[in-house]
Amino acid sequence: MNRYKVYVYAICKNEEKFVDQWMDSMCEADAVIVTDTGSDDATAERLRARGAVVYIDVIRPWRFDVARNVSLDHVPEDADICVCTDLDELFEPGWRECLERAWTPDAKSGRYLYNWSLKKDGSPDVQMYYSKVHARHGFLWTCPVHEYLSYIGDGLRTTVTVDGMVLNHYPDPTKSRGSYLPLLELAVEEDPTGDRVAYYLGREYMYKGEWQKCIDTLKRHLSLPSATWKEERCASMRWIAKAYHGLGNIREAYAWYFRAIAEMPTMREPYVECAKIAYLVADWPMALFMAEEALKIKEKSKTYVNMGYAWDYTPHDLAAIASYRLGMYERSLGHAKAALEASSGDERLKNNLRLIAEKVPDPEG
Repeated sequence: MNRYKVYVYAICKNEEKFVDQWMDSMCEADAVIVTDTGSDDATAERLRARGAVVYIDVIRPWRFDVARNVSLDHVPEDADICVCTDLDELFEPGWRECLERAWTPDAKSGRYLYNWSLKKDGSPDVQMYYSKVHARHGFLWTCPVHEYLSYIGDGLRTTVTVDGMVLNHYPDPTKSRGSYLPLLELAVEEDPTGDRVAYYLGREYMYKGEWQKCIDTLKRHLSLPSATWKEERCASMRWIAKAYHGLGNIREAYAWYFRAIAEMPTMREPYVECAKIAYLVADWPMALFMAEEALKIKEKSKTYVNMGYAWDYTPHDLAAIASYRLGMYERSLGHAKAALEASSGDERLKNNLRLIAEKVPDPEG
């Protein structure tokens, strides 16, 4: 028997194609409340036909935090637990039982595994922990984009970890990020000393290939007194390195990857990214060293984003190629076998393994 009233709430616009799968995934909730922000397709009608409570609220000027707060306002006051998702996100079955098992009377929010993207075989690609589960009262969505829940309630914000609760994101490649950059620039105007918005703005410049703006913004992020979260500082340094590589300055790219590693030596990402840069410039000793250092790290971060390429076949693949180029054929063979084991259907990896095996003497020959 359910102990808590669990309500799912969401915002949407023109997402008719996601409705059925999303409603199937959210059916474990007591109610589903959706704020449609101005669809001109049949999203609202399909949601209502599937049992969702739908409100129409057009937000002008557009801000994600305003839309989320309007959506939260529509959640009934008697909710014990609010679960915020988007229509392109699906829970794995059994999520409610996991949530109720983990929730406590004093809990204010919950963190759970979030796969931002999945590989073609369904395995996690970009992975992190999310905290968009919360109590009905005491929370406010903040920031025009990359919005987050601010706790404004009484007492401490107690967060429980919900083991077994997994949300998978199936991003729509046709959906534009066009509003992100101006909203992030607005966010920095509103909070000029905020480290979080400075980081996201610098990252967005990196996505846009505006390399110098990325470098300048993220260096400012690192200089802010509040920028003390080591994992995010490491990420900022990684994107600076990537931007310097985009500008053709390999020396500075290396220097910033070294700084990123010094900041968070227990995260694979800076090692693998540095190895990838080294591969591109045929710096085989650096590529081998960085790939093998990455492989010494056995646990994913539970507090920051884990990139798929740091945990799939990539480190072994880079190490195999680099050691082959250095004439270390037996070492290369071991890495090539491990890479193929991690991605057994990859024809390129199969071909690489065959080529490398030809260089290794037959012990019986």
